Amino acid sequence: MKMLGKLIAPFALLLAAPACAQTAPATPAATRDADPALWVVKDKDTTIYLFGTIHVLQPGLSWFDEGVKKAFDQSNQVVLEMVMPDKDTMQALVLKKGLAHDGTTLTQKLPEAKRAAYAKALADLGMPANAFDAMEPWLAATNLSLLPLMKLGYDVGNGPEQTITKAAADAGKPVIGLETAEQQLGFFDGLSMPAQVAFLSSTIDEMPKLDATMKSMVASWAKGDPDALGRTLNDDLDASPEVKQTLLVDRNKHWADWIDARMKQPGVVFMAVGAGHLAGDQSVLVQLRAHHLKAKRVKY
Repeated sequence: MKMLGKLIAPFALLLAAPACAQTAPATPAATRDADPALWVVKDKDTTIYLFGTIHVLQPGLSWFDEGVKKAFDQSNQVVLEMVMPDKDTMQALVLKKGLAHDGTTLTQKLPEAKRAAYAKALADLGMPANAFDAMEPWLAATNLSLLPLMKLGYDVGNGPEQTITKAAADAGKPVIGLETAEQQLGFFDGLSMPAQVAFLSSTIDEMPKLDATMKSMVASWAKGDPDALGRTLNDDLDASPEVKQTLLVDRNKHWADWIDARMKQPGVVFMAVGAGHLAGDQSVLVQLRAHHLKAKRVKY
């Protein structure tokens, strides 16, 4: 389930071990041009730009320029998946939603065939085998998706959401979230235990390939190839209908509903959401058709 850690990921860093985040390359990367995909939905008095993000990036990609920056500069409102609350509030929510209270350790919840690989994954991160035993499987899985990326130099601080949020603050543009932090955490916490364990098991299986997978995703994103990016992100969500429905399909429908309602108000909106939501046969772009709205790719 490659895309799950990218769908709702940054909050998990609040519980990540700090030592794992301190191994990013010290030498700044050379700047490389990136031209991620951008779409627009418009009528006579409303324009909504749709921009797909990857929540964590390594330094050195130049993407907030050209067409993306022009669209942002034209906007008078910025919309993100979520506006991150202060760290203490967010950490309290993660602890409330993400810690288990059933008296069973995380290791015990895992299939026996996965336990050795799980212990090795933690050891490779410099963590003891019981490091996540108090967590629900979804939170452990999200951390295991992100901690290796942090060691490789990927960082939420380099991600588009941080850049866009700062640019909006500097320009005095209002920023709103499509969802609250509690809602986002609730999507994961509301998954059945079999779905959560399957998520964690899949994450353990994918960890050896994480570096290559992330490089492929970023390369597709940087060259504006949403079809390739969608295949990488979504190729195995069909194996878990519950997860796909909860974390992808339902949210895409709600966001399409939001866009439809917002089109009834004049203005220019810059909307940035995870790129996985703008790719595939049940994307936000596809869901807009039910509202008789068409998103057009912006060429730049």
